[in-house]
Amino acid sequence: MATVNIISFVATVVMISLSGVLMPGPVTAVTLAKGSRSPHAGAWVAIGHGAMEFPLMALIYFGVGALFSIAPVKVGIGIAGGLILLWMGIGMLKDYKKVEAPGQDPNPEQKSRSPFVSGLLLSLANPYFLIWWATAGAALIGQSFKFGLAGFFILAVCHWLCDFLWLYFLSALSFHGGKFFGRKLQQAVFIICGLTLIYFSGYFVVNAVMTITG
Repeated sequence: MATVNIISFVATVVMISLSGVLMPGPVTAVTLAKGSRSPHAGAWVAIGHGAMEFPLMALIYFGVGALFSIAPVKVGIGIAGGLILLWMGIGMLKDYKKVEAPGQDPNPEQKSRSPFVSGLLLSLANPYFLIWWATAGAALIGQSFKFGLAGFFILAVCHWLCDFLWLYFLSALSFHGGKFFGRKLQQAVFIICGLTLIYFSGYFVVNAVMTITG
């Protein structure tokens, strides 16, 4: 019976995780853009994302997650996150002409923009990522209590693996699609992804301002 319960719990974690992972957003946009340079970029984006996500899960497990539901905290996260996304989106639009043919090494300036750092920054900049963990994610962590610390570990690893596999798939798809269609497609991906980040930037800031004004 215990084994059946754990399997049921893992299935729940995977289904709920995929509902968030498969939703297009800033991480998807940056993964596709970084994937134009390397098929492995998605793995590093996921590792950067995990560097933020694992400590956050631990904080929620120990009861700190309720802070993210406090209105001033949500507003601050929304505005700061929106500004970070705006900065990243504008940078991507500026860089689209510098995109090299797929498989070639980018220039040193491009190399410095690590997919790992992008994954970390996007996690910090996305208020809905933090709010999701403070609500739906906290509920999942609550379910893990019945299996003790092992349950929390299973939850953390399964959730992150969903991120890792999906983002790795996206970057590989972007890279090999770019190799087939050429540099113009890579540049188009950069423009679309840059505009996507700017859109989410405005969305986050507007929602934060609306929270303040009522």
